[in-house]
Amino acid sequence: MDIKTNSLYAQMQSMSMEAMGNRLPIGDNGMGTPAVSKAGSDFGSMLKDAVNTVNEIQQDAGQKKMAFEMGDRNVTLADTMIASSKAGVAFDATVQVRNKFVEAYKEIMSMPV
Repeated sequence: MDIKTNSLYAQMQSMSMEAMGNRLPIGDNGMGTPAVSKAGSDFGSMLKDAVNTVNEIQQDAGQKKMAFEMGDRNVTLADTMIASSKAGVAFDATVQVRNKFVEAYKEIMSMPV
């Protein structure tokens, strides 16, 4: 999965402009700080849900492996291998997303102000 840097930067700029448009002026939220954009909290929720889903997939694969090893006749080798493969792919995808996120963060932090 290849993300073009300029495209990513343009998308981040447009999201930043949208977020700035959604903020209340300082003091309007009663705390003297700008209000947080709803888009930011939605991203956090989405990321948390994705990580939780990967965790559930891995736990399911672990349970199927354990059941197969213990001789449960309801769990086949094919089911166990498919669950294990799904867990591996989900974990690899999560690691790739994390790597891209860290790469983008480093690039943004190195930009001159």
